[in-house]
Amino acid sequence: MRPSGRSQDAIRPVSFETGFTKHAEGSVLAKFGDTHVLCTASLEDRPPSWLRENGRGWVTAEYGMLPRATHRRTAREAAKGKQSGRTQEIQRLIGRSLRAVTDLNGFGERQIRLDCDVLQADGGTRTAAISGAYIALHLCFQKMLEDNLIEAIPLNDQVAAVSCGIFEGAPVLDLDYAEDRAAETDANFVLTHKGGIVEIQATAEQAPYSEEDFLRLLRLAKIGCDEIFKIQTKALKG
Repeated sequence: MRPSGRSQDAIRPVSFETGFTKHAEGSVLAKFGDTHVLCTASLEDRPPSWLRENGRGWVTAEYGMLPRATHRRTAREAAKGKQSGRTQEIQRLIGRSLRAVTDLNGFGERQIRLDCDVLQADGGTRTAAISGAYIALHLCFQKMLEDNLIEAIPLNDQVAAVSCGIFEGAPVLDLDYAEDRAAETDANFVLTHKGGIVEIQATAEQAPYSEEDFLRLLRLAKIGCDEIFKIQTKALKG
């Protein structure tokens, strides 16, 4: 039995509250159980300097965790004067995931920044951030469409992410903190609605895992992302 009482192929309760902040072009509060991530999309009228006069736009991301998002207070990275390697790795993952489903030629020489701030952490913060950032980006494009800045929403697919792992010898879907800290294998899957794979991060924390173990985790990830896709679509329809 999992600590949460869930079956092996069950995700935590997932919800997306759109329009959570007033000023951002797109915003959503993503909740995966007790993991809560605020995702906002901000439109800028110019792309990065290295991309100017190229006719393309850019989508990038920043990720951060509030000091009391976890059991103990952690110092703000701004106070330390630099970001941790973990933070940099996660925000690059979020950016790659959203660019994978975006037509960068479809919204002119502009940049959209996705800010993903963890308000409360209970495992799976990066996967919740990716799944929520997709909605924030979609909402930003919807506003651009309403403002006649673009002729169509430049998204060619839907993207979501979920964690999987081997816990007490069994493959399980959507790990919370209690499972994540004790998992024998920990994996994050970023998948698209059309069946594409954007990225897989899978690590043996103890003994190596087998090919069959990996395939079982992939099957669970597909189950989880299919469920998240449905919830994303419902949230965007209002």
